[in-house]
Amino acid sequence: MPSTIYDVTTWTIPSAPTVTAFTDIGAVINSIIADIKTNQPSQASKPGAVIYIPPGDYSLKTRAVIDISYLQIKGSGHGFTSSSIRYNAGNTSSWWEIFPGGSRIRVENTDGNAEAFLIQRSGSPRLSSIEFIDFCLDGVSFTPNQNSYTNGKIGIRSTTDTDSVRIAGMGMVYLQRGLVITGADALAVTNNFIAECGSCIELVGSGQASLVSGNLIGAGPTGFSIFAEGHFGLLISGNNVFPRGKSSVHLKNCSNNNITGNRLHSFFAGMVTTEGACDNNLISGNHFLRNRESFPPFQGVPAPQDDLFGLIHVRGSGNTIVGNHFSFDVPPANVLPSGATPTMVLVKSGSNNYLAMNHHAANVGVRSAVLDGSTTNTKVLDSGTAAEFQALGAATYGFRATP
Repeated sequence: MPSTIYDVTTWTIPSAPTVTAFTDIGAVINSIIADIKTNQPSQASKPGAVIYIPPGDYSLKTRAVIDISYLQIKGSGHGFTSSSIRYNAGNTSSWWEIFPGGSRIRVENTDGNAEAFLIQRSGSPRLSSIEFIDFCLDGVSFTPNQNSYTNGKIGIRSTTDTDSVRIAGMGMVYLQRGLVITGADALAVTNNFIAECGSCIELVGSGQASLVSGNLIGAGPTGFSIFAEGHFGLLISGNNVFPRGKSSVHLKNCSNNNITGNRLHSFFAGMVTTEGACDNNLISGNHFLRNRESFPPFQGVPAPQDDLFGLIHVRGSGNTIVGNHFSFDVPPANVLPSGATPTMVLVKSGSNNYLAMNHHAANVGVRSAVLDGSTTNTKVLDSGTAAEFQALGAATYGFRATP
């Protein structure tokens, strides 16, 4: 069998020998995948291959389509650097460098497609063991408004079910959507730097037994840092989520998942939001910091939700919210609506939700927990004083004040 390790800088496309990885790395990767298929035709013996991207700047004009399993696309450095700071800094002629580096792919799609990489295959079995490791996907620009977070570009997208896909050590910057994965089973998104994207990580459709861990993440003010839909057994842990996204973690119709041990920083309420039927989830041991936007170009951006929405906003039943720390440091004049008492945890719907041992430190008076009138059988223990607790309407509950 021919070598299963391909270097994009030495590969020649048989039908287009003048196209190189530097002029269109997407076309080169598609050609390499075609060669892998040619050399691994046996149903019983398909070990897959490695596609290596050395450090350098590569243009991607053609979407790369991944329709084989056991493929690793690997670089030698995620190369992330802030493009937002650069675009808002004015004169950068004295800077040491101004663009992302490492194994950097400029997502320039001129083929009419949005994605840099599309994972897609019909039939059985589903695609498995695809890995993206240690390179940078750079959307380059949000022209004409560099602070809009919109350019239609997507870094990596799957549209068919997958098993054991791994995204590790990647850098993604200035993409409207960084990572969009459909129907994930045993997905691992670990140790990536995904920031200054409209939305960073979107797990859509459904999924199970997946991991989002140890990432540095920060979305734009209209997007999600981490979004999951229809997921079961998802572990979100050890992430450092930067401010500006409208939600740090957003779960929609998700059950039996863990949001544990993350550091979450936001300029808006709704830092962790559950939507729809979200039941039996654990939210524990997280650090929440809510303060005011400090970067002048974004100070005029309207808040997607006010401070009565809750730093944690819960819809669903049987959820456990324990051992979290809330830091609230917003000038009183900037609390929304004006004169309101901010809410740390809002239980908006459901039954048998449990809050315990949550602590807050705030520069203004806050509600540590608020129960909507539709909620039933909520337990709130040692999570604020009696004055900081509020039950609305016909809510039923058990409450023990913090001594």
